Amino acid sequence: MVSIPNALERLVVSLEQAAGLDRLGEAARPLTDAVGPGKAKDLLSGTAVGHPAHPLLVTVPIGAFASALALDLSEIDPKASRRLIGLGLLASVPTIATGLSDWGDTEGAERRVGIAHALSNSAAIGLLGASWLARRAGGSGRALAWAGFAVLGVGGWLGGHLAYALGVGVDTTAFTGPPQEWTDACAESDLSAEKPVAVNVADMSVLLVRQQAGVSALADRCTHRGGPLHEGTVVDGCIQCPWHASRFDLRDGSVTRGPATRPQPVLQARVIDGRVQVRRQETHALRNNPVP
Repeated sequence: MVSIPNALERLVVSLEQAAGLDRLGEAARPLTDAVGPGKAKDLLSGTAVGHPAHPLLVTVPIGAFASALALDLSEIDPKASRRLIGLGLLASVPTIATGLSDWGDTEGAERRVGIAHALSNSAAIGLLGASWLARRAGGSGRALAWAGFAVLGVGGWLGGHLAYALGVGVDTTAFTGPPQEWTDACAESDLSAEKPVAVNVADMSVLLVRQQAGVSALADRCTHRGGPLHEGTVVDGCIQCPWHASRFDLRDGSVTRGPATRPQPVLQARVIDGRVQVRRQETHALRNNPVP
């Protein structure tokens, strides 16, 4: 007998491999590309709050819809249920916008699952919208609301798979582990001013940039979607990711422009006898078992 988790895994793997979904992705690309790097993209990404905005916003429509169904069961106030569904529908607008922005920065399997996630949630919103209209016309709209909430659960499960299984929105450097002790990286003469270079240190790719103030060292893998920062450019004291144009201050790794939300891990760097050495600045519990 196939267990439910195994059945769900097979289903989602089939979605990851469903090349037919790529056509929908390409059709939507002009919409996501319309918002380039800048303040609008930062707002949609959640750069200012340090974490993706989409997971935070989804709590509002889900909470409103769930509350409406709870009131339906108690039969306290039909009008209040309709108002809550209306609130959920309104709150869905910025939620959809942030999700679309995040999805625009994905490719391959993640992009396909994101399409299925969006289709499920769109169907749920349609059903709940129909419930709101039915209630406004004097009907109960309960069956439509329950159907919509059930479909919303499917979309939520797919959203969870995107975040927790595929790592979309997760800091891609979360499990990287720079050496604790000073470790040789390269010769100082290998570095040219303002030119990013990647070196392998203790099985981790490290970005080195030589500046007037000294050598800056950051994790080379972008926290946003894992882009190779050494292939980017140095702009006003920041390294710009070649994939989605996020910028990180070379001094402290802070995000100066999104769509990245998490700062870039910074390593301590020094030059001894013409050799550049680096080591980690801090230790997090989950990084005790690091990966490159």
